[in-house]
Amino acid sequence: MNNTDQAERRFQVDSLSVGVFADQDAMANAAAVEVGQYLADRLAKKEIVRVILATGNSQILFLSKLIERGGLDWGRIELFHMDEYLGLSADHSASFRRYMRERVESVVNPKTFHYLEGDALEPLDECERYSGLLRAGEIDLCCLGVGENGHIAFNDPPVADFEDPHWVKIVKLDNACKVQQVGEGHFPSLESVPSYALTLTIPALCSAGKMVCLSPETRKSQAIKDALQNPVSTNCPASFLRTQAQAGLYLDRDSSSLL
Repeated sequence: MNNTDQAERRFQVDSLSVGVFADQDAMANAAAVEVGQYLADRLAKKEIVRVILATGNSQILFLSKLIERGGLDWGRIELFHMDEYLGLSADHSASFRRYMRERVESVVNPKTFHYLEGDALEPLDECERYSGLLRAGEIDLCCLGVGENGHIAFNDPPVADFEDPHWVKIVKLDNACKVQQVGEGHFPSLESVPSYALTLTIPALCSAGKMVCLSPETRKSQAIKDALQNPVSTNCPASFLRTQAQAGLYLDRDSSSLL
């Protein structure tokens, strides 16, 4: 985390660097500067850079600021995303493919955006196909968030596995995760949230050479407290970030309020 001069507070928890910023805007701006500089450095050293991006409300401002900074040759960047609802159309308002298509791909025109097809006719084959794409080369960067139940991607506590043999799998969504999706306005009711999703696993996410995790807002404060102050455990999957020296966690005052 190079932009610690902008942080109100900074500290280390095991191998994880943590920065606390005044508000979500300052947090997103610092992360965008960090990521922009890192990608520029990687592009100076290699022809193609490969990046995993997260969706969710916590990423919107960061992605906007990263794109607004300019200066990156997106035509040499391959993009992946980390999850999609099982059976959901790519045109559905809650689809993560739609989120990425509208907010990122159509704006920056990357070399490729590899989409995880949640409505594939053979979802197990889709997991295998996407795993193959991920494993085909070095993952330079993973940008992610933390769910209200401590999940990273859709690795909710009941299904998270720090030594998962898979890189992409189908999981049943935890009820707390589904409640969050309704609370964020993606679905009108709990019953309308799909029960299952395709997700990158924790080993897949952590294969990246650099990880930048953004987790703002008061509703994330308990998960952040659990991740940083309780034992590393699948009870709070985000706690595993403490074992990753390549990871940096970006918080605002609200999400760090219980620390």
